[in-house]
Formats: sequence, C-alpha cells, structure tokens
Amino acid sequence: MKRFVVVTATADGGVELHPMKEWLRQHPDQVPTGLDATLSTSHQLRGGLKKSGWTDQDTGTEIRMIHPGTADAVAIGSVLGDGSSEDSGVEESEAAADASFGLEHQLRDFIAQNIETIPVNGRRLRLYVDATGKDGVEFSTAVGPIDILAVDKETNAFVVFELKRGRTPDHVIGQIARYMGWLKSTIAKDTEVRGVIVAKQIAQNLRYAVRAVPNVSLFEYEVSFTLRPAAEV
Repeated sequence: MKRFVVVTATADGGVELHPMKEWLRQHPDQVPTGLDATLSTSHQLRGGLKKSGWTDQDTGTEIRMIHPGTADAVAIGSVLGDGSSEDSGVEESEAAADASFGLEHQLRDFIAQNIETIPVNGRRLRLYVDATGKDGVEFSTAVGPIDILAVDKETNAFVVFELKRGRTPDHVIGQIARYMGWLKSTIAKDTEVRGVIVAKQIAQNLRYAVRAVPNVSLFEYEVSFTLRPAAEV
C-alpha cells in the first residue's frame, strides 16, 4: 500500500515529509478547487495538485507531492531515497488511513476537552489561552500550528502536544523541537517548555532520537469501542 505525502523545504536546505491530507487541512489555501482535504480521496487530491502545477514522484511505497519551486524530483529523490526505510514503508490502506486521520482529530479534541483530567508524567495541565482569548487547540505559530498547547497548573511550564496517526517516524522530533524553540523565542521566554508526542505506535527510531532531546516524552494511545445490547424495558 502506498502513502501520500507532501514534500516541503526546510530553512537549512533540507526537506520534510508530511502526510498529505493532514498537511492540506493545515494549509487550506493549497487544497485544489472543488476538493476537500478530508472527504476527497488521496488520488483525487493528487490529480488536483498536479493540475495546479505540483510534481508527483512515485517511489513504489509512497507518492510524494512536491510543491512548485520546492525542488525537482531528482533532487528530492537523492535526499530522501526510495522511501523503503523502516518508517516510510509502513502504511495502511487509503480507507484505513483516512479513518485514522479522522480519529486523529477526534483524539486531539478529546485530549483538549479533558486536558485537566489527564495527568502527563504525573503533572496536571490546563489548556493554554492567550491574551486574545484564543485557546491552545491548533495554536497558530510562525512555524506551523501546534496540535495542543497546554500549561502545567503548578509550574506554568508550556507543554506542546504533537499528535500523530499510526507509526510515528523519527523526523517528528524535529517538528516538535521547532515548535518548542519558537515558544522559547516568543511567549515562553524563561519559562520551561516541554514536548509530548502521542501516537498509535512509537517507532524504535523515534525512541532512540528522543533520548538526545531533553523535555520530550513519548506516549502511545489505545482506542476501545464496544456495542452492548440495550436493556429490555
């Protein structure tokens, strides 16, 4: 099964991969006209992006959508390889992936709505609210939206939540570190900033990577759904 990803350039000249539908939901101005980042299929979105001037690259295990002007497909391929690494090759079918994306948003909303009752590393948190009244759900920053931004009730430390579907690759550590760095440079200042990565499954590479990054914790989530007969009247 192939996954669909968006390739974006980084400030240091490198590139990053983002799940296509998730990236398009965060950048609605890039969604092709007449399509929906959640309801349209990945193949429909691929076709719409190509009509808009995007380049696609099929590695055999993933479809990479390259924004016009980012880099050519040859250069991208030389940097990222053929997509057959431990993390890149793990993917569900499109239907399962779409369901996971929907679940990811429900997971975000559930955590945000119950943040004060969910201890993280033994700490009690509250949702961050800025001076304008904007809360910490999909909190907008200059380096991208933070899934959930919370505050430690006791110490007022900032806590950045990054939520991922499925198996999480180690490059997510760069993403959460970017958010944490932005906070330290702006609203956090001298206040402590901690990171929390939540995923269905944490890849071994990420477990190694996080050992070198202070103040970032890893959590795996489980979802259970049960139907039971209604009691007879």
